[in-house]
Amino acid sequence: MDFPPWMQRAIQARLDEVTARIEHEPELSHVRGKTDEAFEALFAGKDIELTPEYAKWENRYIVSKGIENERLYMQGLRDGIQLTVSLLCQSMPEEKGYESD
Repeated sequence: MDFPPWMQRAIQARLDEVTARIEHEPELSHVRGKTDEAFEALFAGKDIELTPEYAKWENRYIVSKGIENERLYMQGLRDGIQLTVSLLCQSMPEEKGYESD
């Protein structure tokens, strides 16, 4: 199913907004700081991939990407649910004059 261009632009704009917000979260900033420290330590070794510093950096990088992806996924899930509810509410005819007792 292809989305119309206006919806694709709206989804991309929302993704850009959420990504920017997530990138500035304190927890992720802390993890990225530790990742950067570990990466800088890489250059002290000659065979980078065999050094413990590389393994440390790689682990921290994977953790930071995992946190970022989790945040993006959860926000996408919330946005999808919100969109679905919104569309369902608009497509359901209002039942006027009928009240349940």
